[in-house]
Amino acid sequence: MTDEALDVGAVLDLLDAALADPHGGAARIARSLEATDLGAEAARTIADRVAALQRELAQSRRRENELSALFTSARELAELRDVDLLLHRLVLRAHDLIGTDVTYLSVYDPDRDELRVRATAGTVTSEFERLIVPPGVGLAARVVRTRAPQWAARYDTADVPHTDDIDDAVAGEGLVALLGVPMIAGGRETLGVLFAANRYEHGFRPDQVALLSAFADHAAVVLETARLLAQTTASETDARRARDRLAGHVEAMERASVVHERLTGIVLRGGGADEVCDTLATALARPVTILDRDHHVVCGAGTDAPRTADWPDSVRDALGTSRRTGRAVVLREGARPPDIEVVAVVQTADAALGALLVGPGDVGIGAVETRTIERSAQITALLTLRQDALLEGEQRVRGDLVVDLLSATSTSNAELAARARAQGIDPQGLRTLVVLDVPPEHRRHALRVLSRDPGQLAGEYLGTLVALTATTDPEKAAAELRRQVAGAVGGVLAVAAPPADALTELAARFASARNCARLLPHLGIADGAVSTVPYLPYEAVLGAADHGAITAFVDALIGPVVAWDVARGTDLVATMHHYLDEQSSPTRAARSLRVHTNTVLQRLERIDALLGDDWKEGDKRFRVSLAVRLRRITAIADEA
Repeated sequence: MTDEALDVGAVLDLLDAALADPHGGAARIARSLEATDLGAEAARTIADRVAALQRELAQSRRRENELSALFTSARELAELRDVDLLLHRLVLRAHDLIGTDVTYLSVYDPDRDELRVRATAGTVTSEFERLIVPPGVGLAARVVRTRAPQWAARYDTADVPHTDDIDDAVAGEGLVALLGVPMIAGGRETLGVLFAANRYEHGFRPDQVALLSAFADHAAVVLETARLLAQTTASETDARRARDRLAGHVEAMERASVVHERLTGIVLRGGGADEVCDTLATALARPVTILDRDHHVVCGAGTDAPRTADWPDSVRDALGTSRRTGRAVVLREGARPPDIEVVAVVQTADAALGALLVGPGDVGIGAVETRTIERSAQITALLTLRQDALLEGEQRVRGDLVVDLLSATSTSNAELAARARAQGIDPQGLRTLVVLDVPPEHRRHALRVLSRDPGQLAGEYLGTLVALTATTDPEKAAAELRRQVAGAVGGVLAVAAPPADALTELAARFASARNCARLLPHLGIADGAVSTVPYLPYEAVLGAADHGAITAFVDALIGPVVAWDVARGTDLVATMHHYLDEQSSPTRAARSLRVHTNTVLQRLERIDALLGDDWKEGDKRFRVSLAVRLRRITAIADEA
């Protein structure tokens, strides 16, 4: 062969044949060699060399295409925007270059130990695109476990765990041969599996495994980058939220500092609960109400300040919790009334002095706001203690003055007048005395309310709440004092005596008003404002010195009827009372007594038999009527 040679034309013809068809061209090469003078052995050697050259060229071109696809994917990775779109493009490029029938990518969920198909190329069934591979099943589970490529020329006979659902999905797609390579992030974590599959039995070449692994690495970069971006975004969101929380906390702290400064100023200058109420309502932008120990409103600030009536059990429970813990309590949503959101008891170590109620608003109730409410309750307790001490001292002095004015002591009028003037009260203005029938549990609060007016004197005497005022009209005086007290304690009976001409007459006025106040509830008057004047006849009877004479008068006129009632347990006297009140009408008397008219007629017949028929006529009717009323009044007096 050393003596044999090819001319330039033959060499060029062979090169053209090799380049024209890198996958074949054997016939053209053979014709080119036949046209030369080479021997058979030399021709075979050249043909083999040309074929090797063709294979090298084909492999180089394939490598060029693979590198071009990988470089394109790399550029797209640098401009990552849509993760799903990029994964789909990767799968399409792998599908085109490897030349398998189907290519698909499954993402691994380590929490559930399952794989979910996310991108496909070449599939024909929609069910396959939603395929989920459960833990430990199929070729995918082996790839995840070994973190190495795995393949099967025939999947149906492969030695891997099978399930009917997965086998049906693979069969429905017509897949026979499967190759799976892992997508590994940073050499540590398996993010998923990239698959190439054929619909015929096939053994995968190493170059196909390597190419698919390269695309799997790119897909892993995509998923890892997307995950890192998501984590970065979440971190940024968390950081932003933390900054917002910090800013809100700083703002709340600044607001609390301002409130604390104002509350301290209120204490130092001797302010009251109303200033605390206004300060807290302004700071929280919420309505605020402060109550006293009897849960009566002391002050309120803000629109729609929380009310104090008809509380649900949740509010009472919250007040109990605040009392035990000394902390403000935020009512649970769904268990709170529309006007109360936070409660805090105003208290000392020994006793509850009231409560602080906060309504709804735009400012959230956090730890700082809760502490501000608690501090406001503490300041209110301090102010309440100081105010109580002042009021109790003042009320003690005024109460002692009331007692001395109404009791039969040897204290001179001049001394009493001087003491009144020392309290800022004109002794000549203590003209009208009013007795107020207030339940004992509300008496202390009522006394505080009455003491707010420096022009009137109030106190307790013989267990009765008494007020002295300059108003000369008894009914107006009773109505005004009742208005002051009723708003805080509810129903009140106020009874005013006629104006006194001198301080020495006040004791008698008290006795008259007190007796009247005891009598009126038995006459059906338990709430209202009245003067004693219309009830003087009753008072005369109650205060009569000769009680025995009245008893004799009653016995002389209606004694037989009284005795009949006592002996037989009847109530003929009451029938007489209703009959006389209803202008001698049996029908109206029966309606008043809620009995049948015949019953009243039968009772009247019995009374006629006991007293005689003339008891309903002329002067005797008047005297019998008076006896019936005196009998009722004396019975009430005995009860009192």
